[in-house]
Amino acid sequence: MAHEAAEFFFDVDERLARLSGLGDQLQAFSRTVNFEAFRPDLEKAPAYLRRSKGGRLPFDSVLMFKILVIQTLNNLSDERTEYLINDRLSFICFLGLGLSDQVPDAKTAWLFRERLTQVDAIERLFERFDATQRNAGYLPMSGQILDATLVAAPKQRNTNAEKAYLWKGRIPQDWQDRPSKLSHKDRHARWTLKFTKAKRQDDGSMPATDLAIPFFGYKSHVSIDRKFRFIRKWKTTDAAASDGARLREGLLDKTNTASSVWADTAYRSKANEDFMDKEGFVSKVHRKKPRLKPMPRHIQKSNAGKSVIRSRVEHVFAAQTSQTGLFIRTVGITRATMRIGLANIVYNMRRFFFLERLSASA
Repeated sequence: MAHEAAEFFFDVDERLARLSGLGDQLQAFSRTVNFEAFRPDLEKAPAYLRRSKGGRLPFDSVLMFKILVIQTLNNLSDERTEYLINDRLSFICFLGLGLSDQVPDAKTAWLFRERLTQVDAIERLFERFDATQRNAGYLPMSGQILDATLVAAPKQRNTNAEKAYLWKGRIPQDWQDRPSKLSHKDRHARWTLKFTKAKRQDDGSMPATDLAIPFFGYKSHVSIDRKFRFIRKWKTTDAAASDGARLREGLLDKTNTASSVWADTAYRSKANEDFMDKEGFVSKVHRKKPRLKPMPRHIQKSNAGKSVIRSRVEHVFAAQTSQTGLFIRTVGITRATMRIGLANIVYNMRRFFFLERLSASA
């Protein structure tokens, strides 16, 4: 029996070594990211850390945060996360668990995330890792680029009367009388139109207008530094919120070593230009096409040059969509902010790992 057990654990070690050789992303994260640095902020959720009389000790807060990282990297629900942690050796190894150790269940993961949400921990966790990047030499440099992307949420089936209440910031009376229904209603997400370039038709002609697709959910606003392309500032709003107004709401990073700011035409307004000039920033924001007039040649050329730099922020959103499948499963803007904040931290972790590996191979 002892011989069989020894063979079993030898086989497990061999499989883990093979995973490492194949390029296990989670193991690379463990080597590159100091997750212990997050502990002070994670343990500011006292309701989670408290145990009931006679109850078992709660799971380690850093372990639970790693579970949130796994969820975000793989776009998993709480239930699916519980199953895969029990099923995958790479997940178990990343969490520092043994095969016989107890694994947190879906409810525990939900509760931990809720506690962090209630104490607004996501901003502090983001800033904690931003400090790690800066300490490693990745300072915000060469100016910054602003943009926003839509993040889908489960569609709400509301009547026109209910929608009118929501737009006024009020709760329909029927919902107030039914708390269980109210808890499943997202009162903060909004409908908007998502414009996309029209595709060439079968006969080779192009439609006269682009496509406008109804979209429901939230909007993720970010500012990245031009040099290293880390997300430095971010904000979550409903999908219908204006992109441009967010520029004046803390989205600009004053610690960047350069003053230039790149953004598309949605951010071009007199209020924004005056704000940037007053705060010492240099606007590289795209200029809009004159109404009912052709775009002047010099402005067209200037915009094209700015696009080469501004387009780098699109890679951030593409990475979040393709690699982490950014989607809001929860209800309300507070939880949506937590979800988007986690996605931003995980993006920065991936970027940090890439730059560290690049530096090591140079």
